[in-house]
Amino acid sequence: MAAASPLLQLPVLQADLARVEDALQASVIAEDSFLTEVASHLILAGGKRVRPAFAVTSAATSDLVMGAASPEVIMGAVSVELVHLGSLYHDDVMDDATTRRTVESVNARWGNLKAILAGDYLLAKASEIAASLGTEVAGLLAATIAKLCEGQILELQHAFDQQRTEDAYLRSIDGKTASLLGTACRVGAIVAGLPRPQIDALTTFGNSFGMAFQIVDDLLDVTSTDEELGKPAGHDLVEGTYTLPVIRTLAAGGAEADELRSLLVKLAPTDGSIEPVDDPDTLALARTLLRSSASVRGSLDTARAYVEAGQRALAPYAGTEAVTALEAAAEHLLGTVRAAA
Repeated sequence: MAAASPLLQLPVLQADLARVEDALQASVIAEDSFLTEVASHLILAGGKRVRPAFAVTSAATSDLVMGAASPEVIMGAVSVELVHLGSLYHDDVMDDATTRRTVESVNARWGNLKAILAGDYLLAKASEIAASLGTEVAGLLAATIAKLCEGQILELQHAFDQQRTEDAYLRSIDGKTASLLGTACRVGAIVAGLPRPQIDALTTFGNSFGMAFQIVDDLLDVTSTDEELGKPAGHDLVEGTYTLPVIRTLAAGGAEADELRSLLVKLAPTDGSIEPVDDPDTLALARTLLRSSASVRGSLDTARAYVEAGQRALAPYAGTEAVTALEAAAEHLLGTVRAAA
């Protein structure tokens, strides 16, 4: 997504994220140097560290002005990011991806088996750190890893399924994306010792942001160019992942839906596999149809509804620097796709 979120530009948060970066690298050092190299690969490739940023910022929502995070909060942020990174290793194997964050993917460089085991190692290190922060954090992280798996399985079950429902889509993104953002906020709040109602409000905000985040990401796959995305546009259509604008266009019926169905059939494999069909002309037609449909604007409205739900949850705690930054991050998220819609 285009410009950096205002949340990530806070000077005190940048300093804390530098501490997270050092702790991330230290957390995956193994006795075997090869395992350290593989496990560190995507850490060293960088990233926005959105989830650690949410954990650290959530921990500071009771302070008028954000100060440096405690070591425990930093480690909570590290544990959440390790779960995210571990899931990326596994995602790249499933997608047969060749690049990630502008570098060669782990599976492309070292093979699927090593990528899977390295991903497992990252999840194990995340669990180890979470256990050091208390039983509630450990249990929360374990439940979140399970939700990530459930969400991804739900998505795979509906690959190339033109009957995929909106409810099935929302349940999938709740598991594969929103759950970890909600957990990031909750871990930060728990470790910081915030009151239980505030912990729950921050969790609601994180989950709501996560739902909006995935809907926006799916919209950008339809509305943006390869250059704007930094990766091939239309990837979801090629992979048979039919997201909210597709589901709503098909459900609306009429000539537009019939045309989209015929285009999706051309993009779907006919041999029972899930191997992508290389048909750039058909893909371009499908994306053009979707961009001109009412479903893009309607999907953006749905994303805004989730953002507003998260903002309502934070309303009782408004006025602190951290809460203001979280609210600004949510508004910025919508801005990344508003012009294209």
